[in-house]
Amino acid sequence: MKLQLALDDLTIQQSIELLHKVETYVDIIEIGTPFMMMEGMKATQEIKKRFPDHEVLCDTKIMDAGAYEAEIAFDAGADYVTVLGITDIATIEACVNKAIEYGRKVVVDMICVPDLPQRIKVLEEIGVEYLAVHTGVDQQANGRTPLDDLIEMKEATKNAKIAVAGGLKSSNLYLYMPYAPDIIIVGGGILNAPDPVKETKMIKEILK
Repeated sequence: MKLQLALDDLTIQQSIELLHKVETYVDIIEIGTPFMMMEGMKATQEIKKRFPDHEVLCDTKIMDAGAYEAEIAFDAGADYVTVLGITDIATIEACVNKAIEYGRKVVVDMICVPDLPQRIKVLEEIGVEYLAVHTGVDQQANGRTPLDDLIEMKEATKNAKIAVAGGLKSSNLYLYMPYAPDIIIVGGGILNAPDPVKETKMIKEILK
């Protein structure tokens, strides 16, 4: 079970300083969408250059021009890009094909997908290998958690690996562990913790 650290509202320098403290416990470094919007592809380039032994995910949330936008992120050094599961299947397939060309990976973000089982069936048919359960911050503010979606997606998935994100931290991981997601994504749970290094270490210990 991998730990993915989502960097959303830090600068490049702040991210580098934090990563030097927690890199031992982190498997995948995520360049979060706000981070990417503020810093552009420079964030992906710098983090990959500084931490070449870590996988880097660029949370592009691609909605159109799949091959073109995936290529931009892959050229910047991203090992993974994300595409939204609600977009046209042709866009997702274009991302998958570009990932194959580069020897990289695509994660389909299932945020707001209305019929998870049906969409998962189609996604697996075109070769999608990674799916992400994602409860956004606006949904979390209304009391929603990723747990129900995780359970539904685990039942519907045959081959794809599953990542889960949305308010996770050491104190609530026990709810998710029985369903064995492949990747646990934590952002604010670490970044806003009183001691981010201690929290990261605790989460990694739980995942072991």
